[in-house]
Amino acid sequence: MSDQVPAGRYGSRARRTAPPAVRWGLGVLAAVVLLGVALLGYRNLGSAPIEGKQVAFEVIDDGSVHVTAEVRRDDPARPAECVIRARAESGEEVGRKEILVPPATGTVQQGTVLRTSHRATIGEVYGCTYRVPEYLSTHQRPTG
Repeated sequence: MSDQVPAGRYGSRARRTAPPAVRWGLGVLAAVVLLGVALLGYRNLGSAPIEGKQVAFEVIDDGSVHVTAEVRRDDPARPAECVIRARAESGEEVGRKEILVPPATGTVQQGTVLRTSHRATIGEVYGCTYRVPEYLSTHQRPTG
């Protein structure tokens, strides 16, 4: 009994390989895709250039809350803007304010009083950015 099978009936057992140029091209394509995924992960999961957090808050009365924000940034020479907000017990936002954080070395703590439409139960830092609106940096009120 023979282990050979008729080639015309089942096809050849010889494996076809891709030319070397195609194999190199696929290898380069795979490397580029992996590099892109790694870069995307670094940008999305790496440390933020600026971070703000609430370190203290005090509800003053039914219409105001005092919030102390702590801001850490990778470039202390640049001014920053942080959005501070107050929320009611229901979770509804009852007040919002933008504050200017001037250039300073190290971590900065800055307090502000936020007026609210209803009694707040918490005051917090919503977020910070280096994109400071002109009216904050020039002390001009927005129009419109």
